Amino acid sequence: MFAAYEKSLGFVPNSALVMQRKPAILRAFAQLSAAINADPGAEVDRGFKRLLAHLASRTAGCQYCMAHTVEGAAHQGVAEAKLSAIWEYRTSPLYSAAERVALDFALAAAAVPNDVTDAMFAELKRHWTESQIVEIVAVIALFGFLNRWNDTFATPLEEEAIAAGEKYLARGGWQPGKHLAG
Repeated sequence: MFAAYEKSLGFVPNSALVMQRKPAILRAFAQLSAAINADPGAEVDRGFKRLLAHLASRTAGCQYCMAHTVEGAAHQGVAEAKLSAIWEYRTSPLYSAAERVALDFALAAAAVPNDVTDAMFAELKRHWTESQIVEIVAVIALFGFLNRWNDTFATPLEEEAIAAGEKYLARGGWQPGKHLAG
């Protein structure tokens, strides 16, 4: 299982190390994560899925997941300029109209209570197929779990994730360790 994390992120995240205390939970999570993020038949780019997860995590305020998702996007080949512009995705020419709509949707879907409107869903359908929308919502839902998991456990960030957060997110207010309790 950890080999998949090494391939996807370049390291084993501390969240998985916490989960391994209950192997059945880690196995189930790894299967769900692989179905969402590593499906060879996926229609939504893996790097873009990380950006969706990033915006969902930003809505939840999970600093751990914000750092991980931007690092994962870099690992999946998302251009450095695009990552550096994540805070300005609504106005950056590096993001397409379809990406902007999906990222706005991620922000709304991750809000508590859910803030997706019929108009937002209709706009999403203008740019994405039903199958792609299922993938988009699955990413957002998966990170709803991870955001709560990591904030509740105050999972410590790994050095790789801290470096990515400092590189791409610091000017947007991200602070390593901000999520830590006490």
